[in-house]
Amino acid sequence: MSDADTERVGVRTYVPRFQKSEWAEEAAELDMSQAEFVRTMVQAGRRSFQLDESDDPTDRNADETRSGDATPRVDGLQDRLLGLLDSSEHLSWDELVAGLTDDIEDRLDAALSDLQEQGRVTHSGRHGGYTLVDDGE
Repeated sequence: MSDADTERVGVRTYVPRFQKSEWAEEAAELDMSQAEFVRTMVQAGRRSFQLDESDDPTDRNADETRSGDATPRVDGLQDRLLGLLDSSEHLSWDELVAGLTDDIEDRLDAALSDLQEQGRVTHSGRHGGYTLVDDGE
């Protein structure tokens, strides 16, 4: 491997606030940084993860394994909702919406910043918004 292949680079992931808190507590108990903790979890998961390589569409067990192992997006939403409801006795619709979208502005800002740094998006004050950078193709 060349030095470029082994250079350390940042990776971002987004998890519900309660999940980050749990991971932070577990990392502290293990005297690890959060980054080290997540990196360790990923590597441990990769070591134990086994793909079902069955290409047989009639193999019902393969379908059940694939769908059972995956976490559909709705399950993530349900987990976030349960976390919100666990933190309060009653929440209105608006409070639930606010709780689920509280980090969207930060995520949008980070994504736009990354895209601007990559030269893929630019902001035009004159035109009042963001636009794709014309790459000449």
